[in-house]
Amino acid sequence: METIKANGLEFGYLSTGDGPLALCLHGFPDSAHTWRHLMPELAAAGYRAVAPFMRGYAPTTVPPDGAYQSGALAADANALHEALGGDSDAVIIGHDWGAFATYGATAHAPDRWRKAVTLSVPPMNAMMSGFFSYDQLKRSFYIFLFQTPLAEMALDRAFVEALWRDWSPGYHPTADVDNVMECLSTPANIAAAIGYYRAMLDPSRLLEKYAAEQESAVKTGERPTLYLHGVQDGCLSPEMADPNTVLTHLPPNSRADLIPNAGHFLQLENPKEVNRQILTWLS
Repeated sequence: METIKANGLEFGYLSTGDGPLALCLHGFPDSAHTWRHLMPELAAAGYRAVAPFMRGYAPTTVPPDGAYQSGALAADANALHEALGGDSDAVIIGHDWGAFATYGATAHAPDRWRKAVTLSVPPMNAMMSGFFSYDQLKRSFYIFLFQTPLAEMALDRAFVEALWRDWSPGYHPTADVDNVMECLSTPANIAAAIGYYRAMLDPSRLLEKYAAEQESAVKTGERPTLYLHGVQDGCLSPEMADPNTVLTHLPPNSRADLIPNAGHFLQLENPKEVNRQILTWLS
């Protein structure tokens, strides 16, 4: 575990290897340990793999301004690129909320990144047509729960375990949930994780200082992107991640694929195939 200051926050991060930066960003409810299968392979391929804990997830500090919009996450990614000494050969890999950060970071500062990989959350414009279907609204109940004052009471270990069971059927996440609960060890950390979702639906929570990155987060960027989605994803329906549809919202020369034998946390459920696709893409 190391720490570094970027965008006004102190980030805790895991790292291995030497070479061009490969920044790996986790989502909810997860931690930097989610990249434990991929990071050694990135290092073996000649990258410096770095997995920070996202803003508000301990040991990374809780942002004093309460900013959790996608633009703030994109700003964090680009600031980490700067602080870690990244150059134009750097690559960025994001899962779930990390995918939102990746779309925004590469669109806002394309010169910082050579290629991108996103997992489990397609571009926002690709999602909109299916998000309000009855099936997807049932899957997304937690987003609406998190808008209420009950959210902080609901987000305990049992709730996190249930989400993992629903989102990745058949996977046993005990160690992963242990890591999540360490990241959400204080009321402030719990409020931070919920804050991502409150910023998603409440425009009053969007800080003007991240307006440019926020605008970039919903645009089609320039950097070729590999998008992967688990066939058994219980969080976002695979129908919302049809490769042909997703590709219409990704930059030119991108790729999209569905991963068999995997749900929402595909990098942990089918690491052999996910790692193969990512390493092939980056090479």
